[in-house]
Amino acid sequence: MAHFAGSKLPHLRPRVYPGFRASSASPSHCIKSFCSTTSTDDPSFQSLSSADKIPKASDEPVKIESPNDLQGESEQKRRTLKGKHRNPGKLEDIICRMMANRAWTTRLQNSIRNLVPRFDQSLVYNVLDRARSSEHALQFFRWVERSGLFRHDRGTHMKIIERLGRASKLNHARCILMDMPNKGVQWDEAMFVVLIDSYGEKGIVQESVKIFQQMKELGVERTEKSYDAFFKVILRRGRYMMAKRYYNKMLEEGIAPTKHTFNVLLWGFFLCQKTETVNRFYEDMKSRGIMPDVVTYNTMINGYHRVKKIEEAEKFFVEMKGRNIAPTVISYTTMIKGYVSMGKVDDALRMFEEMKSFGIKPNAVTYTTLLPGLCDAMKMSEAQMILQEMVERHTAPKDNSIFIKLLTCQCKSGNLDAAADVLKAMISLSIPTEAGHYGVLIENFCKAEAYDRAVKLLDKLVEKEIILRPRSTLDMESDAYKAIIEYLCNHGQTEKAETLFRQLMKKGVQDPIAFNNLIRGHSKERNPEAAFEMLKIMIRRGVPTEADAYKLLIHSFLEKGEPADAKVVLDSMIENGHLPDSTLFREVMEGLFKDERVQTASRVMRTMLEKGVNENMDLAAKILEALLLRGHVEEALGRIELLMHTGYAPDVDRLLSVLSDKGKTIAALKLLDFALERDFTLDFSSYDKVLEALLAAGKTLNAYSILCKISQKGGVTDKNSCESLIKTLNEEGNTKQADILSRMVQGASKGHIEWLLGSSQDRYKLRR
Repeated sequence: MAHFAGSKLPHLRPRVYPGFRASSASPSHCIKSFCSTTSTDDPSFQSLSSADKIPKASDEPVKIESPNDLQGESEQKRRTLKGKHRNPGKLEDIICRMMANRAWTTRLQNSIRNLVPRFDQSLVYNVLDRARSSEHALQFFRWVERSGLFRHDRGTHMKIIERLGRASKLNHARCILMDMPNKGVQWDEAMFVVLIDSYGEKGIVQESVKIFQQMKELGVERTEKSYDAFFKVILRRGRYMMAKRYYNKMLEEGIAPTKHTFNVLLWGFFLCQKTETVNRFYEDMKSRGIMPDVVTYNTMINGYHRVKKIEEAEKFFVEMKGRNIAPTVISYTTMIKGYVSMGKVDDALRMFEEMKSFGIKPNAVTYTTLLPGLCDAMKMSEAQMILQEMVERHTAPKDNSIFIKLLTCQCKSGNLDAAADVLKAMISLSIPTEAGHYGVLIENFCKAEAYDRAVKLLDKLVEKEIILRPRSTLDMESDAYKAIIEYLCNHGQTEKAETLFRQLMKKGVQDPIAFNNLIRGHSKERNPEAAFEMLKIMIRRGVPTEADAYKLLIHSFLEKGEPADAKVVLDSMIENGHLPDSTLFREVMEGLFKDERVQTASRVMRTMLEKGVNENMDLAAKILEALLLRGHVEEALGRIELLMHTGYAPDVDRLLSVLSDKGKTIAALKLLDFALERDFTLDFSSYDKVLEALLAAGKTLNAYSILCKISQKGGVTDKNSCESLIKTLNEEGNTKQADILSRMVQGASKGHIEWLLGSSQDRYKLRR
């Protein structure tokens, strides 16, 4: 008879709480159904035979150590049912909130002490049960005991051991269990079963074995319940030989195995793939007069499916029906799973229809088992009907990954409407849709040129920021977003494409194709600033760029009348390993030249020449002329030098003529001096024009100096120009220079003239 002891303190009144079962109840609740509704591979059992079932709370009277049983019963009726929210004003709930929101300090302990003057068994039990973490429960358990507020009984010890076991605080649970006799609380088998099972769940089999062996040493009686828990632990780890030894030891101790014991053993031996051992134990079970139940048959069916013996599984399924044991949804789901695993999808469908014909409703596991098989066999019409059935019954599968498979296979079959229905079904079943689901549809809509539908899906994806969900596990594939981004960029919707891609970038996507498409799209839509921003992001992140995208961006800036920005993009293009063609160079230079950015155009020309592009020389001549006219003589001379190295000789005669006509005498003088030093072949009229311009500007000494250089280089000038210069020099008092020039004209000896020229030039330099 199940009961729990109240507090041994005489002044405390015990509380009754629902659903509590004492240690004498069967621990078979520790082993779930082997073919449970959550998975047909679950190594536990959903239903038990009548001999194995745990009595319900309503079937078993509860012993109340209280002077007023009627009051306890009425209080029990007022308790909140399991799974319902309790009154937030109850003391245990208040204490749990306090422990969750505050550090465990003396101040918190005093607050709890002031809140609860008396700690009875029900209050302490409920706090241990409802504490938001096992650490809080353990702290509270120790505190009430050490503070003398409460003396723990069997019920509170059991509860803390269960909580610590579930939280993997197994050493704490073990210490508390071993310390119970020191507190005057006796052990029972159920506590050791909980600890054996907890160690087994965490894979620490050796500790489970030690505890099981220690039970005998400590004088705790072992029954089939502890053996069942022990068998489950060791068989899960493949120790079938140990299981057989302890089975024999169990018989030697006079403990008769129950149906539940055999169910556990059969399940475990199947896990170890020991079918011969399974058959021997199955026969041993029947020889003891223990007839198989639906759990046994489910175990045998699933086990034989696991070892790919479909005929044996079918035999047990037929035998079960022949013994008038009605197959359950688990039985049918197990058969369906076996057929699917063997690729016999038609048989799985037949079993599915048979199940429904007998009024057995498929559950979530059934659908989860069948749908992947239908997808693999490309039976998409059947899959679509089953999905509709799930929506009508509002039954969501246990594994949400089936939806991505349904989407992919429906698209592969060419039924895009059915694929879209899969997404609608997910929404109807309240299953979170992720970017990957949308991506499959968007990609296939684009392939089918159903761009309007793809854009509508994209709008939902971006608007709801599904891509940025923190717990998303299914990201959008690159083929999907590249396809829709390319379409949007080619159809005047680059801004929408960029919104999508910026969300993808936050997830770490750095796709160069998408980047370049965005640059192209913005450039075509005359939004070069946005394109340039994307380009800077690419460069900053080291994403490879494309020359074509650069070219479109440069054209976009030029069309917008911003040649300086076009030049910046051109420089970036070259820095990132792309060589512009001569046409692109020319377009940028023309744009800068028309915008009167002559020096910038000159720098582009220099870059062009350094990269070995020798075309567009007509534009180079215009840039040289503009530089000279604006007074940027040194820069112009440098460009002429560079042109000469590339094999192109600029028309210096024309430049001298233009400068002389425009009155740019200093620029003309420097250009002529540059040409004389490099032995350019010039027309004598060019000399005369420069001299005339200098004289007209009153720069007589400059004219004299350049004329001397012309004579030294063997150049010929007009005699009238010389005579006019001599006259001007005499008038200005430069008689020495006039005398030298006169002697040159009259044909004096060459040596004497050179001496005079050298002396005269030295004095000229001193004067300057």
